[in-house]
Amino acid sequence: MKIKKNISLKNYNTFGIDVKAKFFCEINSINELEQALQLEDYPKKFIVSGGSNMLFTKNVDALVLYINIKGITILEESNDHVILKVMAGEIWHDMVLWTLDHDYGGLENMSLIPGNTGTAPIQNIGAYGVELKDTFVSCEAMEIGTQTLRRFTKEQCNFGYRDSYFKNKGKGKYIITSVTFKLTKRQHQLNTSYGAIEEELSRKGITKPTIKDVSNAVVTIRRSKLPDPKVLGNSGSFFKNPVLNKTEFGSFIVSHPKAKFYKISDDLYKIPAGWLIEQCGYKGKRFGNTGVHKDQALVLVNYGNATGKDIMGLANTIMESVYETYKIRIIPEVNIIK
Repeated sequence: MKIKKNISLKNYNTFGIDVKAKFFCEINSINELEQALQLEDYPKKFIVSGGSNMLFTKNVDALVLYINIKGITILEESNDHVILKVMAGEIWHDMVLWTLDHDYGGLENMSLIPGNTGTAPIQNIGAYGVELKDTFVSCEAMEIGTQTLRRFTKEQCNFGYRDSYFKNKGKGKYIITSVTFKLTKRQHQLNTSYGAIEEELSRKGITKPTIKDVSNAVVTIRRSKLPDPKVLGNSGSFFKNPVLNKTEFGSFIVSHPKAKFYKISDDLYKIPAGWLIEQCGYKGKRFGNTGVHKDQALVLVNYGNATGKDIMGLANTIMESVYETYKIRIIPEVNIIK
C-alpha cells in the first residue's frame, strides 16, 4: 500500500475533470482498506471507485482511497438460480458480460452502465426498466469509523429511484466492499418493453431473444445515444427523471398534452428529464468547454478543458430554465463534490 502526493484525478472520474488529490492510495484488498482507514496521519479521507457518478468542483484536500478490490465468487447454486458475490472494484459492464458468458440472467438491461460494482447500490442504478434492486440480495460495507464489516440486506438499503440508504442516513459512513446478486440460470425473465429494445431486436430480425441479444440491443442503443467517456468526458445521465403524483401530472399534461411520460403506478408518473431539457432548447448546445450532448439531452459533456464549476454552472442554468418553463424541478443524479 503506497501513498502518493498531488495526484491528478483526471483518469479517475469519467467527466475527466483535472483536479488534484493531496494524497492518493490504491486499495486492492479488504485488509488494505482497513489499514488505510486507520492511518492517523491522514485524518481526512475521500473514496473513489469507478468515478462515473461524481463531479469534482475543486481539488481534494484529503487522502483519496481508490477502491480496486477484485473478484467474483459463486456462493450458492441450484438448477434455477445462482448467488454471486462481486467485489467492489469490478468494472460493472465487464461483470455483466461475465454473467452473460455464463448464461446468468438479470443484469442484461443494465449493460454498458459506466462505473464499478461497489458504487452501484448507492445510486440503485438502473436502465431500460430494470434496477439493481431487482437482483440485489445484500452488500457488505466497511464502517469508516470502526473499520468493521457489516452486511446490509435489500430492506436495510432502503432503495428508491436512484436512491438508497447510502445516499442518505449512511452517506459518508460506509464503504461498500462487495455486492451479492441472485441471477437466473434458466427461464430468464426478459424485459424488452422499455425504450427501443424491441425495435432494435426487430431491426436485427430477432424474434426469440436470449439475454445476450437483449444486452447487445441495449449496448447498441446506448452507444447510439451516449458518448464514450474515454472520448468525451461525461457521467452518463446527469439529471434524475422527475416523478409527479397524480394531481401534479394532471395539471402538467393538460398544459402539455404532447409531453412524454411513463406511468409508474396509479399515482406516480415519470417525466423524461431529457425531453424537458430538449424542449427548452439545450440539446446539442455548446457553452465554451462544456455543453449538452447532441444525441441525448440528459448528458452534459466536457469538451476537454471544462472545470467542474463550468459544468455545474450549465446544470444550474438548465434546471432554472426547466422550472421556469414547466414548473418542474429536475435535480442532479450525479454526486457533486464541493
